[in-house]
Amino acid sequence: MHSIAVLTPAHYCYLAGVIAIIATMIFRANVVVPAILATFAVGLAWSGKLLTGFQAIFMGSLTAAHELFNIFLVIALMTALLNGLRELGADVRMVRPFKRIMFNGHVAFFILALITYLISLFFWPTPAVPLVGAILIPAAVYAGLPPLGAAAAIAIAGQGMALSSDYVIKVAPGISAKAAGADMLAVANTAFGLSLTVGAVALSLTWFFVVRGHVKAPSAANLAAWDTQGMLGGEAQAEHQGSFAKAELARGTSGTGGTLAAEDDDGAPGAAEPVLASVSIGPLGQGGAALQMAPLTASVAIDRRELWSKVFALATPLAFLAVVVVMMRPEMIGSGAIRGGDAAALIGGMAAVLMMLATLSHGRKGFLDRTAEHIIDGFVFAFKAMGAVLPIAGFFFVGDASTAGPILGVAAGAHVPSFLFELVQACSQAIPQNPLFVSFGVLLMGMITGIDGSGFAGLPLTGSLSGALAPMVHLPAATLAAIGQMGAVWTGGGTLVAWSSLIAVTGFARVPVLDAVRALFLPVVCGLVIATLAAVAFA
Repeated sequence: MHSIAVLTPAHYCYLAGVIAIIATMIFRANVVVPAILATFAVGLAWSGKLLTGFQAIFMGSLTAAHELFNIFLVIALMTALLNGLRELGADVRMVRPFKRIMFNGHVAFFILALITYLISLFFWPTPAVPLVGAILIPAAVYAGLPPLGAAAAIAIAGQGMALSSDYVIKVAPGISAKAAGADMLAVANTAFGLSLTVGAVALSLTWFFVVRGHVKAPSAANLAAWDTQGMLGGEAQAEHQGSFAKAELARGTSGTGGTLAAEDDDGAPGAAEPVLASVSIGPLGQGGAALQMAPLTASVAIDRRELWSKVFALATPLAFLAVVVVMMRPEMIGSGAIRGGDAAALIGGMAAVLMMLATLSHGRKGFLDRTAEHIIDGFVFAFKAMGAVLPIAGFFFVGDASTAGPILGVAAGAHVPSFLFELVQACSQAIPQNPLFVSFGVLLMGMITGIDGSGFAGLPLTGSLSGALAPMVHLPAATLAAIGQMGAVWTGGGTLVAWSSLIAVTGFARVPVLDAVRALFLPVVCGLVIATLAAVAFA
């Protein structure tokens, strides 16, 4: 048990850094620069050496990279897998069957939410939005679902429920658990339950207040009206739809671009129409043979591609379902508990194997190069999505005794400061010793950090606060960290702020993003309040 620490200038620099980061988030600006400057100030104030301050900037990000690189790797491999599936058109095929069961707007609302949730659990909402948006939103609108209802269903299920728990890839619970000093699986399990609670409340209220009174009868007129209506956020849609359109085109073409597959009205593939993309005319008498062989070869390639597309559209979800079952019941295969890094390694390894098999099935020629390109693209996406987290996490890691040593250059065996814990401990007399008050305080802090539109940027802060406050109110640190994670990700992930990835969702649904924010605000906030009350009651 720590004695009451004497606050030093370094403590006040750390406190000023936290306040500066929160203020920057409130004004919707990027917090990377404040985090870097605050890390420098803490290093300088603690050591009294300018050199240590500069080194702390580098070591903060390096320490964060060391702690979080497994997360980057999982994201990269999952993205690589999606790219491999897209080559075959298997990504589109995985969602196409659900178009058939959207027989009215009410059912379409919940089907959109379910499919978005399942895809986002495994691939994150970023690739799920263009996939679901381009394939299922038109079908839902045809069924009578208002476009605003479609946008709300996708945002709640993807950017809200799936991303806030992040139960499969475990990026969010990994960051929260590391900052809180809690068990990652405990944070993940708690966050999973809370995310379902928030999502159930938000979906129910949204259906009742936004969707129920505006559902129309299924008709092609619904789709025609939606096609012609004005749209905000068109640039976001065009950007995402551009890459998806290539996938749709690839679904109907051979590996060499030789054949276009027709599609029936119900979305089922029709007969292939051979198109001669290129014909090699040889010597006299051989040209006819070349003309006859080109469509035959292209048709065979299409048949083979269609077969593998069906195989991987079925095998991919089954493989990850098996992984989830094994993680929940490891005794089924005679294994011990699969926790933390073991779970991430299992998911990443499965993604890598599936990606290589999918790439190989698309064609042996260039297999090695295309596999490497998928992995490179995966890392590019991972660092674009998570790169800004490193300097931010580096600052909050300098406030934790378990990670501050390398950042501040503390010699082995010497005292390592715990700035955040000591600040909270020094202020403990002014903090009400009430679990409900502290829980809602952590929730509010998470929501404030999510204002910048990046749900993960505030997780080191909410996690660190949870670890420091949990002993005072006799709540598990994992519970508080999960509550803070809910506030941060539901707010910044894409449901409550207009400058987040919600723009992409509303772009596909062709509704103003501010209308979506207004429609989602009350249902999501009610869900967060009810989930927090439930977390405290059952902790």
